[in-house]
Amino acid sequence: MNKYEIIIYWSETDNAYVAEVPELAGCMADGKTYAEALGNVEIIIAEWIETAQSLGREIPSPRGKLMYA
Repeated sequence: MNKYEIIIYWSETDNAYVAEVPELAGCMADGKTYAEALGNVEIIIAEWIETAQSLGREIPSPRGKLMYA
């Protein structure tokens, strides 16, 4: 289980739930349901980390709850 913050919201434009991981640039997924979006983003997080490792890039440590203004 990952410890990165995941933000899930409904997108009228995409007609789907969108799950974003702010700490991992470009890491996001969607789904027809909230649960599907969450499940999909968990897979994408693992793939994001695997790709970063294979490219020798730094993987940010989870910071927990982020604050936005």
